[in-house]
Amino acid sequence: MRGLSVAGASAAASPLLLGLAAAAPHKQRAPQYVVNKQRADEVKEAFQVSWDGYYKYAFPHDSLRPVSNTFADDRNGWGASAVDALSTALVMENWDVVNQILEYIPTINFDNTTTEVSLFETTIRYLGGLVSAYDIITNSLSLGIQKQPDVEAILTQAKRLADNLKVAFDTPSGVPDNSLYFNPPRKGGSTTNGLATTGTLILEWTRLSDLTGDSEYAELTQKAESYLLHPEPALGEPFPGLLGTNIRIEDGKFEDGNGSWGGGTDSFYEYLIKMYIYDPERFAEYRDRWIAAADSSIKYLVSHPTTRPELTFLALWRGKELRFSSQHLACFHGGNFILGGLTLGEQAYTDLGLALVEGCHATYVGTATGIGPEVFAWQDSQLPLNASNNQPPPEDQTAFYEKSGFWITNGHYVLRPEVIESYYYAYRATGDTKYQDWAWDAFQRINKTCRVGSGFSSIKDVNAPDGGGFDDFQESFWFAEVLKYSYLIHAEDAPWQVKADNTNEYVWNTEAHPIRVAGGK
Repeated sequence: MRGLSVAGASAAASPLLLGLAAAAPHKQRAPQYVVNKQRADEVKEAFQVSWDGYYKYAFPHDSLRPVSNTFADDRNGWGASAVDALSTALVMENWDVVNQILEYIPTINFDNTTTEVSLFETTIRYLGGLVSAYDIITNSLSLGIQKQPDVEAILTQAKRLADNLKVAFDTPSGVPDNSLYFNPPRKGGSTTNGLATTGTLILEWTRLSDLTGDSEYAELTQKAESYLLHPEPALGEPFPGLLGTNIRIEDGKFEDGNGSWGGGTDSFYEYLIKMYIYDPERFAEYRDRWIAAADSSIKYLVSHPTTRPELTFLALWRGKELRFSSQHLACFHGGNFILGGLTLGEQAYTDLGLALVEGCHATYVGTATGIGPEVFAWQDSQLPLNASNNQPPPEDQTAFYEKSGFWITNGHYVLRPEVIESYYYAYRATGDTKYQDWAWDAFQRINKTCRVGSGFSSIKDVNAPDGGGFDDFQESFWFAEVLKYSYLIHAEDAPWQVKADNTNEYVWNTEAHPIRVAGGK
């Protein structure tokens, strides 16, 4: 494969933030926000419809199949949708649903499952959901709950689950095996783990240590993270701060230098800045590694499509060669850059974040449904158009690319939240109501296209007027993320809302579960 000179792949890099080494999170004036109760109430109605369908046809199983009115146990049969829905029900103050879930949580048997357990998915959905609920109820909210819940039971269940998951870290290096089996807990025998599946555990497990006083949970994940903060060998870090994907469990060494801000690697970068927000004193090195990744992204990855050069996307990398493709999953990056810019007081990051939000917005408004695709591509405007890694679109998408600035390589929509997530951060950073309007438009399009039967379903083709048919599946993160972001962008201020002036009381895990920062406020 021909090597790529990346000098033309971006504008100039942002300045290295040398003065931040000893700085605390930056404070600035908060923007003014507009509450839109009618929109917020309509999102709450969609939550109730989704919950009612799940509760009638699927509870206490994991997920609803809304077309066939059946269920799936895709997350070990522990009631993933119920646990994922709890923090959203709490912030919506939907007490009926809160009480139903609180009654259920102590009954979950986290010792028993017949299917493979993902350390990553179980951490972000179940452990994150439980720790978040404990934090919200004990620190910010209790009125409206029918009877004062045994909140210690929530924490006990979180600890019970983590104790079963700990076996994952019993490896020669401490890099965990993401594939586990229970009855009894044991590793699946993997030889590698991924960047995201290793690097997206630290927030939930550290919070559990801080709540229980048992340091082991934090120590396990921080040891695993150490291989990502100091990657070896050199091929694992093709650009400063930007890493490969696969890590050997035996010794913590990287097997490749292929990565992106998309699936498989995404939330590692997300958690670097979020850990600094969680505790600036303990996690200053995580901030520094986020800065390195952000600066390299600006210097090497920023790309503009030939037909719409005003749009901004981030390329993925195969070693030092770029590929001009991205994902709905990667569209969280706009919000993450905005959060980093606010936290560090560095406008270059916020500006890139807002530009990335504009790019991901274009992927929504460009399709027949008004919903963005799972995967899309473009031709870079600065590289030679005959470069091997910069080919034009297929003939049948040429007209679409001319108009939209991207073409679709996977047209599915699986109820993903990342674009609305970034609208939320853009709004909280700026107070600009256009982001509320964009989020509202996206919600309406999803409501129109994905609402079916007893709930909401993923669809097959965002560029077909009717969505191309239903997959008959309502993801648990529909409750945790899409509905929460869609609600909070229109709702009143609250302790869990992201604060532009960095008086944050909570930082959100990658499943959008608000977790109390270490110092509180």
